Parts: sequence; structure tokens; C-alpha cells
Amino acid sequence: MPPADAGAVAEQLAAVVVEAGGVARAMFARGITSWSKHNDSPVTDADIAVDTLLKEKLGALAPDYGWLSEETADVPERLERRRVWIVDPIDGTRAFMAGGPDWAVVAALVEDGRPIAGALFAPVTQELFLAAVGRGATRNGAPIRASNARAVAGARADGPAQWLSRVDRLGTLARVPRIRSLALRIARVATGELDIAIAGPNGNDWDLAAADLLVHEAGGRLTDLDGLQLIYNAPVPRHGALVSTGTGLHPSVTDAARRDED
Repeated sequence: MPPADAGAVAEQLAAVVVEAGGVARAMFARGITSWSKHNDSPVTDADIAVDTLLKEKLGALAPDYGWLSEETADVPERLERRRVWIVDPIDGTRAFMAGGPDWAVVAALVEDGRPIAGALFAPVTQELFLAAVGRGATRNGAPIRASNARAVAGARADGPAQWLSRVDRLGTLARVPRIRSLALRIARVATGELDIAIAGPNGNDWDLAAADLLVHEAGGRLTDLDGLQLIYNAPVPRHGALVSTGTGLHPSVTDAARRDED
């Protein structure tokens, strides 16, 4: 398989997620239908329509790549592919249903278990985040960087309260209103608007792959509680608790979050 041009792929992903975001907003304006999936999480007809669009557009770009999406039945064939499209048609469906701003269309290309290109589009705020491995990360074309904060006290943080409380032992955090899209929460670390983002257990590949590349290309980190990077396109595409920060805070925050797990 010839090398992928990560920068070109990121631009292709950008066009697709922006188009998909427009479809989702138009459907919301007309009125959406929703129901609950087997795990009691909500899904809407817009999720399904966007998933169909993403699969059509990305499949046309590279028919031989694998596919993994929250809204498509998983198939084992993806495990045989070096490169896999990993997408979340609407990350933050509850926010979308409520008319909130904190949802996004998310897509990444993973190669040998790690993302090499990613795009995240937040249609309400009109923010397009892009990253390509080795080429940095941008928001609406402008470079972004994770914060260089080193003190936990006063650090801007978002995540499940029980996990943030562990970190509070090192100094009281400045907690921000909950960002319901996990991908967008991690993207806020990439821009420096958050110093710390924590994800509880059971985050999925489609929530994380694009945001993972964004934050790393912006000079930050996203790891499990042992400080290990995530591997994507595994048989079970699900992860434990995770920490995303700038490099200065990462050792102390992961240690504090892990403490009760030992």
C-alpha cells in the first residue's frame, strides 16, 4: 500500500465533515426523530443520515480502507486493514437534540492503529479543527497549541465530577461547564482553552481518534491512566479512563486520577 499523504487526507476530511455538519443542521431545523439504542444512548435520524453521507464520501475516496462508525454495524473485516476510516456522525447527540453548541462531526484516518489525519467540525460555532501527523493542528486555518500550565490549582478542567475530584486533591480546579461532545472537549485542550480534560471509562474509537491527533499535534497529550497512548482499530474499540492535558500537567494529573485505581 503506497504511503498516504496525511495533509491531503485532512483536507478531504475537512470538506466531508463540513458538508455533513450542514446536513445535520438542516435536519434539525426541519425537525428530527429520535429513539434509544440498545445501550440506552440516544440516536436521531440525523445521526443515520450523516453516517450514510460520510460512508459514501469517504468510501469513494478509498474503497479499500476499513470502516468503523458509531452508527454502522461493526464488521471484522476492518481488523484486516492497515488503514481505517473512524467516524462519529454526531458526537454529542444529546447536545444536538437539545439545540446546544457542543456537538461535532468527527472523522479520522487511522493507519496501523494510530490516527494520521483528523477533522472535527462544530457546526453551531463554525469551528473546523484539522490535524495531520507531523504537520500540526489548526482551527479555522490558524495554528493551535495546548497550554503550558504546570499548576493544578486554578487549571481549567472538564470531565466527570468523580474523576476531577481526584485531581482536586492537588489543588482546586477551575471547572468549566460540561462539554458534552468528548471529541470537542479534547479539542479544547488542543486550543489551550482547557488545561485538563478527563474521559471516564468506555470512550470509543470514534469519540477519540481525531481528537487524539489534534491534541498531540498541538503539543498536548491524551493517554490512559498509565500514560500510554491509545491504539485504535482493536477488536473491541473501547478504552478505559483517559487524561488529556498539556505536557506540563500530564504526569501529576494522570497520577492523581490513577491513585484510587491502584
